[in-house]
Amino acid sequence: MQQVATRRRSQPPPARFMFEALIDPYRQPARHWLELLESEIAPEIVRAEEPELVIWSSIWPDRPDAVIRFDIEAVGNGTMLRWTLFLEDPIPSEAEVVRMRKRLNTLINANLKFNFGP
Repeated sequence: MQQVATRRRSQPPPARFMFEALIDPYRQPARHWLELLESEIAPEIVRAEEPELVIWSSIWPDRPDAVIRFDIEAVGNGTMLRWTLFLEDPIPSEAEVVRMRKRLNTLINANLKFNFGP
């Protein structure tokens, strides 16, 4: 597996709430944040170590080899969250990697983040 993209950003909730949101994104209907496209599928939890690590299976049916790792770090009252995308060979074109990276960024650093407030 090769790391093809990663982003590290602060998130407003405490680490334990971030962990819960990642392991069960549909847990609270009022806080539904994982809005998948028609071309995407819900991820499965490959591994979870509370409260610092969650690994998802792929959200892209055409790339079932993809793995998304979340490293969760408590920082004050909030969280520093890093997502990392891993893929098997053959690695797609740079344009495809950028598309995947932007999609994860939208899901995690926009939808999930704003779900907890500004």
